[in-house]
Amino acid sequence: MSIKLKPLKEQVVVITGASSGIGLATAREAAKRGAKLVLASRNKSVLDRICGELTTAGAIAVAVECDVADPQAVQQVADRALREFGRIDSWINSAGVSVYGKSWEVPLEEKRRLFETNFWGVVYGCRSALKAMRESGGAIINIGSVLSERAIPLQGMYGASKHAVKAYTDSLRMELEAESIPVSVTLIKPAAINTPYTEHAVNHMQHHPAHTAPVYEPEVVANAILECCVHAKRDVFVGGSAKMFQLMETFMPRLTDLIMERMMMEDKQSNARLDEVGQHPGLFRTPRKGGEAHGVQSELHRVKKSSVATSAVLHPIATGLIVTGLGLAAAAGIGYFGTSKSPGRLGRKSGKTSYDDVVRH
Repeated sequence: MSIKLKPLKEQVVVITGASSGIGLATAREAAKRGAKLVLASRNKSVLDRICGELTTAGAIAVAVECDVADPQAVQQVADRALREFGRIDSWINSAGVSVYGKSWEVPLEEKRRLFETNFWGVVYGCRSALKAMRESGGAIINIGSVLSERAIPLQGMYGASKHAVKAYTDSLRMELEAESIPVSVTLIKPAAINTPYTEHAVNHMQHHPAHTAPVYEPEVVANAILECCVHAKRDVFVGGSAKMFQLMETFMPRLTDLIMERMMMEDKQSNARLDEVGQHPGLFRTPRKGGEAHGVQSELHRVKKSSVATSAVLHPIATGLIVTGLGLAAAAGIGYFGTSKSPGRLGRKSGKTSYDDVVRH
């Protein structure tokens, strides 16, 4: 089945979790590209301010207060989009929360609430999106995680919720395709991202949580999401380390267990004590802080602003041409210098070796 998606400047895009992190970065980038936006979040005051900023810059954006754990609230987001613009072209399920701590230390009510947001929020979003898109078509983008593929210590319930999102997304995609319903369903699986994720998480550790490097800026994820709004993709790993985790899980799961046991139990904690950094849990209530796409990880790591691996997945032909061009240029250059010293064997050998090295890296 061929699914035709509109250019982004012609789309009406719904984004949940739009008041911070990946959702906010995606909203800002979509506004730059001319999309009409319906932004949803629990933090209505921050969302109103964001919409005001985007509108001042020339975008069209409306704010809807919404807790994605409430199916009626999610449906109200869809209803508002239809009243304002008459359609929904892309729906991005970006709202999410986390809990840090050993699995036996996290209270049951926190585990349930996390699933209400991370898993059921996606289910409710897909349900409302499909009501609007079933005939006209469109794109549903679900934000999973590298933890959709591989669990890690200290975030057992978050990883479980993202595994559930992956299973639901894959099943929904097959069902829609079997019925020839023209809606693409994409799962985005980011690596560690520099958002306020750790500041908004509930934390049962002695120190403030921290990501394990490499860490990427949220704009890298936003660009991947928006690419999938206009070009149907099955799933996209964001960041080379995300794909690496998946390969480790596939080919050496037991060794990966041991590596993570030794490294991540400590790496997941920064040196700052909780009383030094404060805590803004977003599990049961709206975080006190909001309106920030970026987190504090840049204070701990050198944060990456791009991902060659992700670009290769989203734009394979262009990336292949660039790599091939660089390889040929390197081969020609080394061949030239090799020939000047020793015509024949040295020039050919040097050129071939250089080309292989360029392609391999």
